Amino acid sequence: MTNETILITGASDGIGAVYADRFARRGANLILVARRAAKLEALAAQLRGTGVVVEVIAADLSRADDLARIEARLRDDDAITGLINNAGIAGEQAFTETDPAYLTGLITLNIMAVTRLSRAVAPRFAEKGAGTLINITSVTALMPDGFTAVYPASKAYVLAFTEALQVELGGKGVKVQAVLPGITRTAIWTAEQIATMPDAMVMDVGVMVDAALAGLDMGEAITIPALPERGDFDAYMAARAALRPNLSLKAAAARYRV
Repeated sequence: MTNETILITGASDGIGAVYADRFARRGANLILVARRAAKLEALAAQLRGTGVVVEVIAADLSRADDLARIEARLRDDDAITGLINNAGIAGEQAFTETDPAYLTGLITLNIMAVTRLSRAVAPRFAEKGAGTLINITSVTALMPDGFTAVYPASKAYVLAFTEALQVELGGKGVKVQAVLPGITRTAIWTAEQIATMPDAMVMDVGVMVDAALAGLDMGEAITIPALPERGDFDAYMAARAALRPNLSLKAAAARYRV
């Protein structure tokens, strides 16, 4: 990957930082984006030891001006061959108790930033017939009744969005992957929260990213690092596809007596 440059959002720690490490080991140059400049600089100093070029951009993607700045870079910099949309937040309480301003920020970061950054880079990738777009979503996209209200909904959007991009861009030579981590040992969880969870349900972040990259190398469109049997997910997708012919018909179903 010596001729590749990967831009990673939310790169200061956790999943984003491990992706940065793994792509640096593969020889890719990096552009690391996150709010905390000091943490980015510390990570960049380590990664430059591998011989790759690492640029740091301090930006809060929930701010319109910062988002526009990263969009412009993705749109105009032909050296960028990959985008990892990793930045996101969770942490809401029960829907009836959560500050509406917090929910707005979550939606802005988890949905709007992912959409607009992808839009900034997609035309160039499609024209070139190459490029890699990885969107980090969550297993909660598949089980919205098992978590809070807005975070799983935001991740379901990212999953559906990525599937649609796979159809539009995949045939043009662009690699598009959705990654659905389960509970991962990152700063999104407090130490107290992790302590209450069964150890068998918590994946180390390095294991998660390595599995996701293995899925990318295998050509998987959707990677669920913890799922033991790929056939289970294939069966789910097949069942979903089987609904399609009957989802839009002239007549209402007989059970509604319309």
